Amino acid sequence: MTISSWNRYTKKLFRDESLGFFLDLNHAGIKDADYKDFMRKFSHAFAQMDELEAGSIANPDEARQVGHYWLRSPDLAPTPAIASLIETTLKRVLSFSTNIITGETLAPNGKPFSHLLLIGIGGSALGPQFILDALGQDNGLVVDYIDNTDPEGIDSTLSRLDQYLPSTLVCVISKSGGTAETRNGMLEVEHHFGKNGLSLAKQAVAITGTNSQLHQLAVTNNWLDIFPMWDWVGGRTSVFSAVGLLPAALSGVDIQAFLDGAAAMDQLTRNHELESNPSALLALAWLVLGNAKGDKDMVILPYKDKLLLFSRYLQQLIMESLGKRLDLDGNIVHQGIAVYGNKGSTDQHAYVQQLRDGLNNFFITFIEVLKDRNGDAMLVDEDNSSGDYLFGFLKGTESALSESDRRSLRITIADTSPRSIGALIALYERAVGLYASIVNINAYHQPGVEAGKKAAGEVLELKNRIVNLLKEQTKSLSVEEICKQLHLVDHEILVYQIIRHHLANHDLKVEGSIFHPETLRIGL
Repeated sequence: MTISSWNRYTKKLFRDESLGFFLDLNHAGIKDADYKDFMRKFSHAFAQMDELEAGSIANPDEARQVGHYWLRSPDLAPTPAIASLIETTLKRVLSFSTNIITGETLAPNGKPFSHLLLIGIGGSALGPQFILDALGQDNGLVVDYIDNTDPEGIDSTLSRLDQYLPSTLVCVISKSGGTAETRNGMLEVEHHFGKNGLSLAKQAVAITGTNSQLHQLAVTNNWLDIFPMWDWVGGRTSVFSAVGLLPAALSGVDIQAFLDGAAAMDQLTRNHELESNPSALLALAWLVLGNAKGDKDMVILPYKDKLLLFSRYLQQLIMESLGKRLDLDGNIVHQGIAVYGNKGSTDQHAYVQQLRDGLNNFFITFIEVLKDRNGDAMLVDEDNSSGDYLFGFLKGTESALSESDRRSLRITIADTSPRSIGALIALYERAVGLYASIVNINAYHQPGVEAGKKAAGEVLELKNRIVNLLKEQTKSLSVEEICKQLHLVDHEILVYQIIRHHLANHDLKVEGSIFHPETLRIGL
């Protein structure tokens, strides 16, 4: 390597010794001109971020503040009242979890709690799942999840927990308390507890909004405790609130170190100099590589088993934040970046083949962890450890992709400690916010998600109308006759699909076969 190439390498290598953090953009194809072209836009984005952290209305659609940065630095909250809420909640989380783990608070059978069942959806499940998979300790509760309204999935989880049910703490997470998937999971668990002679209320804790449906239920039934969710914290950025901190603390994670890592990264990423701000550099790479329109997919490849769920976590954080039809001025823009990934070196035996030789419609983010394991390295041959091989596979894949003109960047963290993972999440949170400012979209709402929920409700309402109609009939009806009686125009396909699902799970009289919808007749 020549002196000039060495200088170019170090110029595109951001590093911070206090966090043990590196961001390497040498394979990202970013030119010097790109820094200059985006400098003015980033100056505006930095100013907007300052206003957001100071308490401005950053989510105009819902007239809400956006305060997830305050969660790890309460002193920056715009009012003493908000700072006090954050600090008080953290103290309560630590006290509650310590009492559970030490046995100060016992299960109704007089024994210590041994397991935790977390019921949530979206950010209320993905965040805790990621940090517990990455950081879960041996000195806390064993954690299981219900994060879907799939009956077989629920049955499978409850079956695993059956022998531990009397000593299982149940944590239900829902800001509104009315989210269907979470509500259904809670009702299924309550029913299962009842069948086993147990009371869910005596073993349950809620994380929810004040006066929500879940809050009222927990108060009425005297649940063990209730922790807050605030309007100024979105689900996909709630991992530093009680949503993430309580499950983490209950599983033995050092949540103060987790918060400190995020706060340290926040401090780095408040820098208004583009080349000295790692979140801004990350956002710049996304803008350049995707032509500021998400033209290329983002592939996340962490070379660490503990980071397996990171790509799923980032799918929600990035795609729900940036995937928007309209910009803030009401223009149709169809913004977004598709995110997928798994882990290295597993994927070198899977889709890396296409990444190197197939469509060049992506860029890769390699995530490297310097510390291989706790304890001494073991050699698997005369010279190398398993970790040496893992590093070799990372570097080999990076080089092979670069030779094929595939762009990539590399994030390196010191270890998978709570401090490092907290910093990693905070890095991406601000990168998302800065990117959104530059492309002029609202990163903090989710109208597409709400549209899906509304449409799902309409399907369930139609299903109930069909069943009620069949109850009133003395003869079976065809799909077309059902549509005619319910005054549904061009709904035959949906009605057939509803009937097909209902028939698989409930008693209906059938003439013909669901495999021949044109002659199918249904009745009760």
